[in-house]
Amino acid sequence: MLTLRQIRYFVATAEMGQISLAAVHLNISQSAVTGAIQELEQLLGKKLFTRSVHGMMLTDYGNHFLNHAYTVLQTVDNAVRSMPVSDTGVRGTLRLAASYTVIGYFLPFHLQRLMQDYPHIDIQLFEYERQDIEQGLIDQTLDMALVLTGNLRHQSIYAETLFNSTRRLWLPSRHPLCEKSQVTLEDVADEPFIMLTVDEAADSAMRYWEEAGASPDVILRTSSVEAVRSMVANGSGVTILSDLVYRPWSLEGRRIETRSLVNNVHPMSVGLAWRYDACFTPAMAALREYFRSAFVTQQINMVRR
Repeated sequence: MLTLRQIRYFVATAEMGQISLAAVHLNISQSAVTGAIQELEQLLGKKLFTRSVHGMMLTDYGNHFLNHAYTVLQTVDNAVRSMPVSDTGVRGTLRLAASYTVIGYFLPFHLQRLMQDYPHIDIQLFEYERQDIEQGLIDQTLDMALVLTGNLRHQSIYAETLFNSTRRLWLPSRHPLCEKSQVTLEDVADEPFIMLTVDEAADSAMRYWEEAGASPDVILRTSSVEAVRSMVANGSGVTILSDLVYRPWSLEGRRIETRSLVNNVHPMSVGLAWRYDACFTPAMAALREYFRSAFVTQQINMVRR
């Protein structure tokens, strides 16, 4: 029997171009994605993907099925939205901040779910840089924040990491490094490098570069993820960014490949933060429990910073 799980896993793989990235996006194991796609192909009696060392490419039938899969998911989403919401009893206002990367590539889906699950919580959302988020939590003009936890600096803030997003090398299709069985930062140092600066990405990058005793040949520093994506896809350079912001196609429709690095490149960690002595309101407790439940398969790492 065709299931929504199979369709969702298929769509994620089609959009990401790799099973590993689809698994990260869905917060499940790679084997679960692989199994769902195999089940779907057996049920349909058609191959949906052509598999290669570079990832998963849709077949003609796969492209045809993808259009119908989008329709199915949209129909289900509309049906869910039309259902009357249950009264959870949790009420209140929640002043929530998020940094650029989190608000752009992680939060929208969960915000929709939170509004459905807790219709009587007034979530006031703000996009701030890390320093302003920390100050807001300290002076209590903010209740909680969703941040890159590895960037936090203030000693009076608790951070609960929800998941780690692996940083990989991004490069254009048919780049010579695509053919190497192992890629190191030393290999990357010989290539023109596009450095993302938003959310202190450049500072994070230089930490692992310095640990490896190497340095990138930076030809551009930019706060635009889409600029990085386009320049890499067009062959202007390479970069190293996390799976969370990866998409296999640039705005011009050019393919972007990824490769894991041999070196110890720290992942990008996303999680919740709040003032260590904060008195939790019902709304704050609801937000924390929602994300704990959403990432129950992940290792919860509570640290005081």
